[in-house]
Amino acid sequence: MTAITDKDLESVVIRFAGDSGDGMQLTGTQFTNATALHGNDLATFPDFPAEIRAPLGTLAGVSGFQIHFGSTQINTPGDQSDVLVAMNVAAFKVNIKNLKKGGVIILNSDGFDSKNLRLANVPEDQNPINDGSLTDYDVKLVDVTKITRAALADSGMTTKEIDRCKNMFVLGLVYWMYHRPIENTLEFLRTKFKKNEAVMNANIKVLNAGWNYGETTEMFANRYTIAPAKMESGVYRGIMGNQAAALGLISASVKSGLPLFYGTYPITPASDILHDLSKYKNFDIKTYQAEDEIAGICAAIGAAFGGHLAVTGSSGPGIALKGEAIGLATMLELPLVILNIQRAGPSTGMPTKTEQADLNQAMFGRNGECPVVVLAAQSPSDCFTLAYEACKIALQHMIPVFFLSDGYIANGAEPWKFPNSADLEPINVSFAKERAATDDKFMPYFRDEKLSRPWAIPGTKGLEHRIGGIEKQNVTGNISYDAANHELMTHLRQEKVDKVADFIPLQTIDSGEESGDLLLLGWGGTYGALRTATAQLIAEGYKVSHAQVRYINPFPKNLGEILGRFKTVVVPELNNGQLVKIIRDKYFVDAIPYNKIQGLPFMSHEVIAKIKQILD
Repeated sequence: MTAITDKDLESVVIRFAGDSGDGMQLTGTQFTNATALHGNDLATFPDFPAEIRAPLGTLAGVSGFQIHFGSTQINTPGDQSDVLVAMNVAAFKVNIKNLKKGGVIILNSDGFDSKNLRLANVPEDQNPINDGSLTDYDVKLVDVTKITRAALADSGMTTKEIDRCKNMFVLGLVYWMYHRPIENTLEFLRTKFKKNEAVMNANIKVLNAGWNYGETTEMFANRYTIAPAKMESGVYRGIMGNQAAALGLISASVKSGLPLFYGTYPITPASDILHDLSKYKNFDIKTYQAEDEIAGICAAIGAAFGGHLAVTGSSGPGIALKGEAIGLATMLELPLVILNIQRAGPSTGMPTKTEQADLNQAMFGRNGECPVVVLAAQSPSDCFTLAYEACKIALQHMIPVFFLSDGYIANGAEPWKFPNSADLEPINVSFAKERAATDDKFMPYFRDEKLSRPWAIPGTKGLEHRIGGIEKQNVTGNISYDAANHELMTHLRQEKVDKVADFIPLQTIDSGEESGDLLLLGWGGTYGALRTATAQLIAEGYKVSHAQVRYINPFPKNLGEILGRFKTVVVPELNNGQLVKIIRDKYFVDAIPYNKIQGLPFMSHEVIAKIKQILD
């Protein structure tokens, strides 16, 4: 038997790809969990079709999951993969362009037959298995389907049921290649299929068969070791962006002492927040799946009026429907958190692809002068921090707050050192107190130092006041059509948003010097690619720095000062140039836009090439 060499690596990028029914998301998730338990830093990128079941074997039905893990800090899921696992021709065809030359390809040979070639629009004479086109790669041809069926020949299961276990064979094999612990997946299978022992045993058997195949075949000359990363001590868990956002909302509910109400309607990629919140009824969390988006936000506004921490969520198409109601919350000056988990548009666009094109919608997408606070999370774990912060600002300033995420960070994952409750900033909430008949008349729009009006709970004695979308008279809250009052109230609502800048952190430089030749100014999910690109550019001698804006309306007070320290400012965005226009308008800086609108995140090598082009 050929001796197997064990090689040490600093980091690896693996991409699992197959039909949407091949279980690639589950395979990637389990590999991610095992890798996190091993102590590696990591970042993931699930990539799946919009159709629930696209035609088998077609390009439209390809589902992928990419993970980048290593012994050093990992900021992105990786530009190109070192290993590609392809379950059929279509998965291979879609993903081969992103595999490094010399990379490993594990091919399920059964997925390269005449039928699969035809479905993927690949001529018979161009079958990559035997046309000589893969000489630049380390190809491992494995008949995953045949081996899986042989392993379960006496299981009593149908062929269709057996074939659903193929992903476990691949997972076991890749576990073996990278010395990943297998026990966590075994426990997962025992729990998931505890009510169906036959399916549980079949998956466990095939998982072990994949591991044993690596041990016994002479196809693999190498195994690989990636040491645990040196990370700050503490307790970590793997976290996806939507999970983190849900936990941030729950934490804000607990710290504020208010019950949380989430009124929404399902939409990709925001639905997981509804699913996660619904699991925490023990924290007095109320989730309401309404008949449509408008009903969802209007129920949330009602909950805010009644003294709840009120949240609504959607993606761009649903936010469009919520526009008038957001204006109502602004007019009523009630605390409301609005989650927009962005996806590619316009209209229904590309539901499962990422984009940052809803910034203008959050800033300006309502009738009239309707300012709201806008925050943007920059990574999966940061979704916790910014969701908590959105609640804090909404409650303490009596104002609607937008929380922006996107499909890339919502579905991506990374290790998260979660805080203790004592580490979170307090959220102090006060309600207007009951008034005696002898007290002065309650003034619902009398303002404090934050320009916030009192939060008056309906049914409280002496706090009767008008609500509705018609313009309010200053202080009294009565209906007013007075021209001067309308202008005054319009200015007050804007000043209220602007005043939030007094209560948020100053902007910091994330990477690089405080001044220099060029500043990369990003927001949202571009963070990892920009941070990685900046580090490489600095290593090559360029005077480049990076800052990521998380508070967009209002901006941190010192942002203009920071921009003025750099000769050139470049704003990379996954849109046609939205933040860059706001920056130019507010600070009179001739910022350079760098835009990508492909439903895909930035690759760090793309950013590096663009910056070199600008500087050189």
